[in-house]
Amino acid sequence: MVIMRSVRTISRKDLTKKELGFFLAGFVEGEGSFNVSLRRKPDYRLKWQAVMSFNVSQKDPTLLKILKEELKCGIIKTRKRDNLYSFDATNPKDLIQKVIPYFKKYPVQSDSKKNNFSIFCKIAKLMEKGEHRNLAGLRLILKLREKINIGAGRTRKYDIDDVFSKSGILRDYTSTSRSAGHDIVRPHERS
Repeated sequence: MVIMRSVRTISRKDLTKKELGFFLAGFVEGEGSFNVSLRRKPDYRLKWQAVMSFNVSQKDPTLLKILKEELKCGIIKTRKRDNLYSFDATNPKDLIQKVIPYFKKYPVQSDSKKNNFSIFCKIAKLMEKGEHRNLAGLRLILKLREKINIGAGRTRKYDIDDVFSKSGILRDYTSTSRSAGHDIVRPHERS
């Protein structure tokens, strides 16, 4: 015997702002990611750039458009490798002023996602203070980054060992300035 139940379609217009916020937090819980990536930057003093990002990927862009509208930032693009749509927010100001406050107001629930978000927030504070521009700050950011998104599926092009040697020195560069407040980095002289 088949029991038929009526199904009510809920549109976004039926949701309160609070309900939509918690709905999107649940969506991000399953599909979103808070990340910090590394890019080689020969024109930067430390030769590396730490880049914070928040992204969500889906086959259908509908919820990504709603998320973009709610956060008032980011872009939606199609990834070439798998034809998935991806919402990406990488602007530090948008992440600090829009994304982080949104998910503090409408928090994710799982321990792992809460932990990732908490670490992401710590890194954001450090970067907002400019700590990514000095050796000690960059090292701390990369140590924190190692604790984000732990698991078998995590892949990274660069890790902390690509940036710092085991002795903690920035690879291929040494500081030549002893002046307070300076962190000028120059190529290491090779004999």
